[in-house]
Amino acid sequence: MSSLITCAKLMPQGRGLARVLVQRASVITLDWDTRQKSRFDVTDSTGRALGVFLPRGTVVRGGDVLVAEDGSLVRVEAAPQNVLRITACKEHGSPFDLTRAAYHLGNRHVPIELQPDHLKIEPDHVLAEMLRAMHMTVLEVSEPFEPESGAYGDHGGHAGHAHGHQHAHEHTAPSVTQRIAIPIRSAPHVHGPGCNHDH
Repeated sequence: MSSLITCAKLMPQGRGLARVLVQRASVITLDWDTRQKSRFDVTDSTGRALGVFLPRGTVVRGGDVLVAEDGSLVRVEAAPQNVLRITACKEHGSPFDLTRAAYHLGNRHVPIELQPDHLKIEPDHVLAEMLRAMHMTVLEVSEPFEPESGAYGDHGGHAGHAHGHQHAHEHTAPSVTQRIAIPIRSAPHVHGPGCNHDH
């Protein structure tokens, strides 16, 4: 039985490392459930048993690189997993519908991946029905899942999106003319069989 090799250092997106070193690194492929844990055991692509011990609250993203106690590098890949891919109805919807869907999902505090043209959440039949009732197209697919960290999280958002800069904003209450109202459809339209809402 091989001994466990400890990995206690994380290099987000392999920043500071030569690309050739990252490409030569062994690989571990992890789903979101594992990547949001700070301590777990895993076997890498070369068959080595690794024990990952990171500071509590650390989230591991696809593209991150772990440094093992022997100095070797381990590249992390986000494993495909079952997720719900949410898009606006191409025939009857608008890009704003995606913003509206993200707002309602955010109110339910579920992990959500934000992309310019779609959202992703973990499978949930209740939320899927809510979204379909909002005329969103909801499909179950197998893809990597990189949900947002939250405004006070690691600021990484998705892999490679950490900015590392600060803003000095002056926050004032919006005037009445600056407030944005979310339109509510009073009478939802009825979709036919060709609308691809997967009812």
